[in-house]
Amino acid sequence: MIEALKDFFKTKTQGGPEVAAEAHERAVRLAAGVLLFEIVRADRKVEDGERTVMRTALQSTFDLTAAETSEIMELSEAQSRNATSLFEFTSVIDAQFSGDQKKRIVELLWLVAFADGRKDPEEEHLIRKIAGLLHVAHPDFIDAKIKARGRS
Repeated sequence: MIEALKDFFKTKTQGGPEVAAEAHERAVRLAAGVLLFEIVRADRKVEDGERTVMRTALQSTFDLTAAETSEIMELSEAQSRNATSLFEFTSVIDAQFSGDQKKRIVELLWLVAFADGRKDPEEEHLIRKIAGLLHVAHPDFIDAKIKARGRS
């Protein structure tokens, strides 16, 4: 993630506006992907159903092609496994997304958590922590959970 952010700032100062916008969008997608993968691995079991929900969430949220989605999935997993904190990812989302968009990210986190048919305490704890770092109000946190449970 740090490399993606470095690339973002480098291209922002060296490339044109299109290059900067593309790097910025890539950093946002990667941050969202890492947060989703954090939920996938929160219960120490990476299951195909959770990956499928993550893939669908990324593809539909960011309107990605199958190849772009695969790339983000691969990078997200690597970044998640090497991360020392959630802040480097939540700060990107928090700074760039509206309240409704952040609530949607929390809903996607819940969809991944419910993908295996059960809600583990580790997953709920992590989603609460991420929602707090994204400054998602508690009523919105609960609403996102209810919506996700209804869709799973």
